[in-house]
Amino acid sequence: MGPVICMITDRRRPGGDWESGLVERIAAAARAGVHLIQIRERDLDARALARLVERGVAAVRGTGARILVNDRVDVALAAGAHGVHLRGDSMAASRVRAVVPPAFVIGRSVHARGEAERVTADGGLDYLVYGTVFESGSKPEACPAGLAALAEVTAATALPVLAVGGVTAERAAEVAWGGAAGIAAIGLFAGCPIGGLQVVVRQATLAFDTPGRVS
Repeated sequence: MGPVICMITDRRRPGGDWESGLVERIAAAARAGVHLIQIRERDLDARALARLVERGVAAVRGTGARILVNDRVDVALAAGAHGVHLRGDSMAASRVRAVVPPAFVIGRSVHARGEAERVTADGGLDYLVYGTVFESGSKPEACPAGLAALAEVTAATALPVLAVGGVTAERAAEVAWGGAAGIAAIGLFAGCPIGGLQVVVRQATLAFDTPGRVS
């Protein structure tokens, strides 16, 4: 099985009609082979977020991509999303698992080895996202954890761990060395033309075939 590729949305990146532009990018990412698309528009009200999620679900229909909503379990269920991505300070995944359909995907952000161990033991999760691994334009205030810390987290849990924070297609080989099962990113997918998404996904996927510590 190849690496898991997760696109995290940021509606401020596309120009013009942000909603239609973002939905178009979601559709293109799904066609390019992205597995998970996390709709992370935390400041949208519930109605606007639900509308975006519904359009996102429709946009990926017929592909293998899954639409996840950032933290809003209520919106995810109401809008027909495939899952939810919980913040590190959110409710326990086991509580969410008790009220969602069997195939519902649940992920969670973690920032330390002990946190990864605790939430794994609590149960209910399908994957973790760990970071910030490298310097990131999306979180310039965050101190990069580095590859050694990533390796500690991946060794501490049986769950797939996706590396986030400053991850580029070239750095995918480095996070593979750190034991990551895949990558999650905003800028990697928002910073290229829609027509270039397929190339980005292919480069990141191929990088996992030759893991190595570059720096």
